[in-house]
Amino acid sequence: MTTTLTKPEEKTREPKRVRRPKAARAGGQLHAGPVAYAILILFSIGSLLPLVWTAIAASRNNNRLAQTPPPFWFGSNLFNNLEIAWNDANLGEAFFNTTFVAGVSAATIVFLSTIAGFAFAKLRFKGKGALMLIVIGTMMVPPQLSVIPLYMMVAKLDWTDQLQAVILPSLVSAFGVFFMRQYLIQALPDEIIEAARMDGASSWRVVWHVVFPAARPAMAVLGMLMFVQTWNDFLWPFLVLTQNGNPTVQVAVAGLGRGYTPDQSLIMAGALLGTLPLLLVFAIFGKQIVGGIMQGAVKG
Repeated sequence: MTTTLTKPEEKTREPKRVRRPKAARAGGQLHAGPVAYAILILFSIGSLLPLVWTAIAASRNNNRLAQTPPPFWFGSNLFNNLEIAWNDANLGEAFFNTTFVAGVSAATIVFLSTIAGFAFAKLRFKGKGALMLIVIGTMMVPPQLSVIPLYMMVAKLDWTDQLQAVILPSLVSAFGVFFMRQYLIQALPDEIIEAARMDGASSWRVVWHVVFPAARPAMAVLGMLMFVQTWNDFLWPFLVLTQNGNPTVQVAVAGLGRGYTPDQSLIMAGALLGTLPLLLVFAIFGKQIVGGIMQGAVKG
């Protein structure tokens, strides 16, 4: 009787699993290394240096700022210089005027840019490409070229030293239209618009109930950018407004530098006062704005 010997069954070897780092797993967070922290710290310090130097210069007097080397730490005249700058430049009225001008301009730009961006992104009409090229082309023209004809128009309307001379030229923005168009192309699916049309929604109802909610993150970012841009605008308000009439913050601060020997410490104190509201706004709404950017990026 013959017996056949069978070889023991070979165990199938499973491939070894490569252990991925925690940061590479699904849902994991990337952790920065020491090099990344060092680079971020250097950039943060470099970004804060102008603001810190403004505060240091505002706390000194003009004679100390003219010495070599310049001061590298705070002095004892900060609050005194801030009070003098506030009273001499009439910054109370200037803050109100600038807040009103920047608020109206930012709100109008956001509203009109969202509607125009939706039209260029999702609607079909004749001349759409040519009109978009014209909008982009206006961004290539330096704003200084339009100062003289714009001033002639303001002078004819007798709007010199009035706030509407600053508000009306800044109610539209080619950058805002382009920004909202690029955002809505990705963030607003065509299926949602078609569903709203099938439900009997008119164009304005689609804008109010579909476009505006979808564009809310981009609208917040655009509003913040336009508010800061209008707040910091100097050339045009300086030409049409006066310090004794209806000044904005930048025009009022520029008045501190007049004289045979300008007091640099007072100028720095005025610049510091003009910067503090922007820092306060960003400190309050910065988290919501950054969150809106990230939310819009995920939706797109």
